[in-house]
Amino acid sequence: MIKPSYQQNLFPHWATIPIRFRDLDPLNHVNNALFSTYYEEARIKFIQKIPEFSKQVQQGFSFVLANIQINFIRPAEYPGNLLIGSGIKSTGNTSISSFQAIYTASDHTLISVAEAHGVWFDLGKQQPSRLPEIARRDEFLLPGSLFES
Repeated sequence: MIKPSYQQNLFPHWATIPIRFRDLDPLNHVNNALFSTYYEEARIKFIQKIPEFSKQVQQGFSFVLANIQINFIRPAEYPGNLLIGSGIKSTGNTSISSFQAIYTASDHTLISVAEAHGVWFDLGKQQPSRLPEIARRDEFLLPGSLFES
């Protein structure tokens, strides 16, 4: 998985998440299980910024996480805040792939990267549903050059 250096314009959405004392493990690092929660919080904030998704969430739709791959690069330490960049890597008929990265807010050190795949889901019918058409789709996509080797 790639390890992008911090660039403000790299991700279409940024979220700031505070590290809480309760997030620490016995080594005084953020427990690795919490990273999934941090990424989830950032993805939810990102989805809320896309009007078409936000509208359908109010109508009983949601993303169901199909899988996530998290790479841990450096430990996150308390106290501090984390900056989480999120963007859409690709979309299918009913699915979306996102790429995210966590940096320290203080000095923009890369802490972790993740790629997640979710399925747009109709909660009432309990089945996958077609993604809504996103009017400003390009604003939420990550640059393709990010994934070129």
